Amino acid sequence: MNLFRFIPGYETSIYEAGREPIFIALLAFLICFVITRGYTRIARVRGWGSGSVHGVHLHHVVVGIVLSLASGALIIGFEPVDSFFDLLLCAVFGAGAAMILDEFALVFRLKDVYWSDEGRASIDAVIVALTVGVLVLLHVVPWDEDTSGDVGRWTLLVFVTVHFGLVVVALLKGKLWTGLIGVLVTFVAVVTAIRLAKPGSIWARRFYKPGSERLLRAEQRQRRHDERWSSKTKRIQDLIGGAPSAPETD
Repeated sequence: MNLFRFIPGYETSIYEAGREPIFIALLAFLICFVITRGYTRIARVRGWGSGSVHGVHLHHVVVGIVLSLASGALIIGFEPVDSFFDLLLCAVFGAGAAMILDEFALVFRLKDVYWSDEGRASIDAVIVALTVGVLVLLHVVPWDEDTSGDVGRWTLLVFVTVHFGLVVVALLKGKLWTGLIGVLVTFVAVVTAIRLAKPGSIWARRFYKPGSERLLRAEQRQRRHDERWSSKTKRIQDLIGGAPSAPETD
């Protein structure tokens, strides 16, 4: 894209040399590290709270793993591969992703919960990754190069901004899996963003006042969902990954 063509030497040394992707990756790496480390240092001094999921502290390593795996999968899914070495790297990425997600629950909780009840989260992560992978394989995407040409760059930019805004709302409402699928399927993002938040989500804590009708409805819906699907979901998880044998941890 030759993004920084205004920088002297960028076009010849970076863009034309085919080094723009690694340049952008390194630039994002540096910016994200500075922002993340700066925020955590300020938060420690000021006593700011951190994000959590169902009462578990959400370490930014979890966010980093999800972003890395998702971006890697999308690059593999939509960039042309023209050599055996490229295919080998794709296979290595897939194998590494499998090993990471098989212990996703350990990364999320930073403790060995592999054979405990919390370890079922790893099976959820694998199922979602497979689902997203199949959607990418089938090129189920909300936009592509043809879409960009049809609607214009600025219209597409507005669409993408609104779309990812809906995905962020879905994630803040505690709808992790449907929120991730919503990255590729706009309809899922819209429906998930409109529906009530989960009672323990960041959205519910921020916008649902204690005792409010919306919070009561959210808690009632969560109870109905758990009564209907919890046992069935656990049976499927145990069939895939094995039944837990360790006691549940705090």
